[in-house]
Amino acid sequence: MPHSHGYQSYVKAIYILGTEGEGQPATAARLAEFLNVAAPTVSQSLRRLQRKGYVTLDDHRITLTPAGYRLAESLVRRHRIVERWLQDGLGLDWATADEEAERLEQAVSPVVEQALDRLLHHPKTCPHGNPIPGNGAQLADNGQPLDKIEPGQTVVVERILETAEEIRDLLEFLGARGLYPGAIVQVLESSPYAGSMMVRCGERTFTLAPEVASNVWVYPVAQSDESCTAPNVAPG
Repeated sequence: MPHSHGYQSYVKAIYILGTEGEGQPATAARLAEFLNVAAPTVSQSLRRLQRKGYVTLDDHRITLTPAGYRLAESLVRRHRIVERWLQDGLGLDWATADEEAERLEQAVSPVVEQALDRLLHHPKTCPHGNPIPGNGAQLADNGQPLDKIEPGQTVVVERILETAEEIRDLLEFLGARGLYPGAIVQVLESSPYAGSMMVRCGERTFTLAPEVASNVWVYPVAQSDESCTAPNVAPG
């Protein structure tokens, strides 16, 4: 996200941190880190959001009100539909699609949003696997970050966390190694003292730092599907 944020960026960030991370509530500290802004700036913005009726603040926890939640869902939905259109319709890579969606989404009216949704046949997720609100996607109950997977296990990539979407180089790194939603990944070795894990994705074998692997959300693969290979390009 850009370094200058309007209240809509904050509402989106609170929604993402509270609903799509590890189940931890949004806090001012996490919000400052996610938006890359100073703590005093976050405090001022949260007070404005509270006055607007979008959040409640209680014991360092930030909770969206019903009005704030509806606004957040509409903003996240628009962004992810635009992302999907930019990749599927215009052929942009998933890192560029995310950046351009940030620029374009403010100009997309509800009428255009609905038209794009129909054109794309109501996609359930954005290119990074995160759910498009209102289109029926559900996150796996047994999902967890890749860095928590033990050696010898095989998993499916479900999604890339929004925290990684904000870092273009990281998205390009993950894409170059085939770590797209639906990819089958085998964890070969994990060396916590060395700060790395070795994995196989398709025909590629490579190492990942835990802080990188923590952005890749996965779930266990069914035994009958373990022979599947990872896609070589981002799914359309």
